[in-house]
Amino acid sequence: MADDYLLRVTAGPSYDPSTHQIVSVNMPTPTKITSALCTASISVHIQNYRGLPHNSPSSSTYFAHPQHVHDQYSISFTLIPHKSIPGKSLLFGNDFDYPIRDRLPPGFSTALRIFKWAIDPGIDGDVYADKPYLYGNALSSLNVLQVGPKVDGDAKTAVSARQQEEQVIDEGGYEGGDKLREDLGVPDDAVARKKWFLGEQDRLEKWVWEEGRIYKADFFNPYVLKDKETDEVLFVVVLELLRKEHVERKEAASAGDSFEPKPDDLD
Repeated sequence: MADDYLLRVTAGPSYDPSTHQIVSVNMPTPTKITSALCTASISVHIQNYRGLPHNSPSSSTYFAHPQHVHDQYSISFTLIPHKSIPGKSLLFGNDFDYPIRDRLPPGFSTALRIFKWAIDPGIDGDVYADKPYLYGNALSSLNVLQVGPKVDGDAKTAVSARQQEEQVIDEGGYEGGDKLREDLGVPDDAVARKKWFLGEQDRLEKWVWEEGRIYKADFFNPYVLKDKETDEVLFVVVLELLRKEHVERKEAASAGDSFEPKPDDLD
């Protein structure tokens, strides 16, 4: 049954599919998104990937890194905001434009309450709604957060070559970003940083996602980055499961060829 489907990953500056481009999964070149709100460079890694584009590798050197040998997927990104965003406002999470309540396993609501109590009290959402969602503050939700320098002028609309290289992102800062974290008292360790931002509210109040500053992040476990105060979306990543036969039929039509289903497709 799994062989009947292909996964397609797209990303864009809004929910509108016409603004999206196909993400080259497990490839070293990230997908670049530029809008009035930000410049972003997004990489998606999925272990045992079967999907589009057809030439996508099934894995990535990302999963050979000691920090990620047990991970199954990752969304990492470099972000340069084009306007400053309060720390309490930027959310990271996932949502759907259709109900999923009938597809949730028994006891899911209890499991979610335990997760919120024991792991991430900052997460909020309604998975039983007609348009379900789960969001958490980016500062306590992202597995890894690295703060870089401020950039000016043209650099705001073009991520530098250094940012475009495929790499495993480490927690911390560089070129002044480490000093910014230190001045605010943000712990160096990723787990400690997440817990720290789940503590006193004024810690979120003091943090600002600064206009023109480079931020790098990784989330190893489908996803939206948005400003909850204005409801503006910085970028959206969509993972979509497609029937293989439908993909092949559409590709044949685009090429002007006739489509003959394989015997397995007729089962």
